[in-house]
Amino acid sequence: MTQPAFNFHTLTPDTILDALWDIGLRVESGLTALNSYENRVYQFSDDKRQRYVVKFYRPQRWSVAQIGEEHQFTAELFADDIPVAAPLALQGKTLHQHQGFMFAVFPSLGGRQYETDNYDQLEWVGRMMGRLHQVGRRKGFAERPTIGLNEYIDEPLTLLTENALVPAKLRDDLLVSIGRLKVTLQNSWHNQWQPLRLHGDCHPGNILWRDGPFFVDLDDARNGPAVQDLWMLINGDRQEQRLQWDILLEAYSEFCEFDNDELSLIEPLRAMRMVYYLAWVVRRWSDPAFPGNFPWMTDEDFWRRQIVTFNEQNALLQKPPIQLTPGFPL
Repeated sequence: MTQPAFNFHTLTPDTILDALWDIGLRVESGLTALNSYENRVYQFSDDKRQRYVVKFYRPQRWSVAQIGEEHQFTAELFADDIPVAAPLALQGKTLHQHQGFMFAVFPSLGGRQYETDNYDQLEWVGRMMGRLHQVGRRKGFAERPTIGLNEYIDEPLTLLTENALVPAKLRDDLLVSIGRLKVTLQNSWHNQWQPLRLHGDCHPGNILWRDGPFFVDLDDARNGPAVQDLWMLINGDRQEQRLQWDILLEAYSEFCEFDNDELSLIEPLRAMRMVYYLAWVVRRWSDPAFPGNFPWMTDEDFWRRQIVTFNEQNALLQKPPIQLTPGFPL
């Protein structure tokens, strides 16, 4: 896979101010960079003291049509009173372009951190995710991808085979460990699930608490199995996970039916995410934001640990999937 040219270095403050000016926003407060590696995100206030967030999409990652599908999905969720950060329609549209950059403006929304050990919050998230998936099941994305082994295993494996960031003396062992994962995944991954439009990256960091859960950052929205939006909310040992799944799915099932067979996809999805994440950092290494924030990528011990982690995950893939408490769902 050819690595796209990186050109965020041309996104200067003047470029940002000009882009916002063109759509009628006059920046008064200056620009505060928010934490985002994949895109560039800034908070600001305008001349009317309204606070906004502007997101400049990474060039050449998504097409206009793919971003349009994300915005349309978010608009459907917002119209159904599902708490989600939706882009604002300015000058009649939500996606704008300036000097080759695509960008969108959002209201600035505060909130507390979602508490991963709070079962009341977990139950509430389950209900809201059930509602989100109600909307997601209405139709699929036509332009955005569907979760599968090609994007999450095959393409990363090709990238890691060719990339100089992988230490030469560890490359063969790394590729063998990923190769074993790939073989196991080919036997355990299946497409016997109903695809729906997903949030796609629903980890606790993408949930704010504002008198209830509030979902942010649908940048990774795509088609896939429902369990993809659920498994990252579960933590702890096997017994704790079982209890959390019971709470989450009982609440989820108030609004959307869940196929328990999808529980067998949890460890395959975890393995796919592990490989994809590693390749993502390697792929973005030419972005100046990455070497400073991921310094361990140049440490041989890090790559040794990755090999061990992949081998452990391969063993875990061959164990029976988690079982729900007898009698669930109600």
